[in-house]
Amino acid sequence: MKVVLYGATGTIGRCILNELLARGHQVTAVVRDPSKLEGTGATVVAGDVLSSVSVAETAAGADAVVSAYGPPQTDTGLLLEAMRSFIAGLKQAGVKRFLMVGGAGSLAVAPGVELLDDPSFPAEWRPIALAHRNALELLKTADLDWTSLSPAAWIAPGVRTGKFRLGQDELITDPATGKSHISAQDYAIALADELETPQHIRKRFTVGY
Repeated sequence: MKVVLYGATGTIGRCILNELLARGHQVTAVVRDPSKLEGTGATVVAGDVLSSVSVAETAAGADAVVSAYGPPQTDTGLLLEAMRSFIAGLKQAGVKRFLMVGGAGSLAVAPGVELLDDPSFPAEWRPIALAHRNALELLKTADLDWTSLSPAAWIAPGVRTGKFRLGQDELITDPATGKSHISAQDYAIALADELETPQHIRKRFTVGY
């Protein structure tokens, strides 16, 4: 497939890039500084996720677009701005399939209780969690064949095991330890699987051990 990936220089984005390339997809990585991805095997172009015009230009001709964009911690509101840009830009480009790296904060941990509203949720993570929740709500209104994949509560580089569980709107925790975690590599597998064999069109789902 011809896949356009935004945010490929981030921790999760790089894992998604590697997974898509390993599966033989034609990947165009859109970044601010193309020199950061030299030698990856992807086509690398400069672009700006905050500009719908740039999104329209860089996404044109894609079978699917993947956003792994993460805003700076000092300005998490840019995530919502990026979502507006994607919705407008993809409409202009005529691309319907859109996959987004979501957040864990809006996953349910009890009936009517989201993770970000739990008293134990770290205060420093709340702004980005709220930004992801707002971006998801906006995405739900878009005329796109969208999918948002929320990670477990903790995601970091680790081992590519290929063994994990999928869920819908509830946080996945390890039955043995109670922890909610996933490696960025296994997260990338789940996203690539959804790209190749869509099971969650116009839905959010989650992945964890």
